[in-house]
Order: sequence, then C-alpha cells, then structure tokens
Amino acid sequence: MSQTNNIVFTALKIISWVIFVGLCIEAGGLIVNFIFSIYKPEIVKNLYQKLDLSEMYEQSKPAFFGMYSFILFISVLKAVLFYIVIRLVSKIDLSKPFNSFVSRQISQISYYTLSVGLLSYIARQLAKNLEHHGFVTDNIDQFWTDSQAFILMAAVIYVIAAIFKKGIELQNENDLTI
Repeated sequence: MSQTNNIVFTALKIISWVIFVGLCIEAGGLIVNFIFSIYKPEIVKNLYQKLDLSEMYEQSKPAFFGMYSFILFISVLKAVLFYIVIRLVSKIDLSKPFNSFVSRQISQISYYTLSVGLLSYIARQLAKNLEHHGFVTDNIDQFWTDSQAFILMAAVIYVIAAIFKKGIELQNENDLTI
C-alpha cells in the first residue's frame, strides 16, 4: 500500500470518528431533550438545539411521540451507520479488498443509508400533513431535509456492494483455478 493510501485512510478514519462522535452527541442530546420535554417542559428551551415541541405535546400526544420517535430513530440510525463505516475503514485490507467482511459492511451501509432516507422521507411527509392540521413543525424540519440524498446515496452504495460481491465471486473462482 502506498504512502498516499495510508494518509487517505488515516484521514478517513479520523473524519469517520469525528462524525460518529458528533452523531452520538446529537442522539444523546435528543434523548435528553425527549425525557425533559415530558417531565420538565419548561427547561427544554435551554437544552440541545432548543427542540421545544411542548406545544405539539399539548395539542396531541400521539403526534408528539410520533414525530419525536422519527427524530430519535433517524439520529440513532445515522450514528449506527457511521459506526459501520468506522469498522469498515478500520478493518479493510487494501492489498486484498474483495472479501466477505468488506462486502457485508458495504451492504449494511447501503441498508442503513436507505433506512435513514426512507424514514426521513416518511417523517417529512407526516410533518407536512401535521402542518395542514394546524401543528407547528418548522423547528423539526432540519432532521429530514436530506432524505432524498440518503436514498440516492443508498442506491449508489448498493451498486458498489453488488460490484464487491461479484469481485469476491471472481476472486474465489480465480483462486480455485490456480
């Protein structure tokens, strides 16, 4: 492996860890906000991202729990997605990249990316529907603005996973013929 590849993969590991830690902090902050919004709603305006959905909680508890569930699931899925990326970047062997571990990790990344995209899209549509019924959803739109990008990214990653799977088949077939 060349010096350039070592530098690039070290940088990817660092960037992946930074993003993962940031997403874990976001998910943890949202969980704390959720707990405080139920038990001490007056404190929420001082917490992480000032995500105050107390008005929605007063209007409709199912709408509140539904929207907050989407927010929590999406943030946790993003953190898990980057955990898988960290595992992939840390354990990939560039001298022999076509192995079952890499193929599985890339497939999992595509599935989690698709899950984030689809959940974000569904949540955005439900938020629009709630908005038509008089709920204020402006402060939660930030959590699903990139749903289409995640869906497209999942498709691209799935194609890469299929290429890796075919590469493994070809490599195994080549190893058997020698």
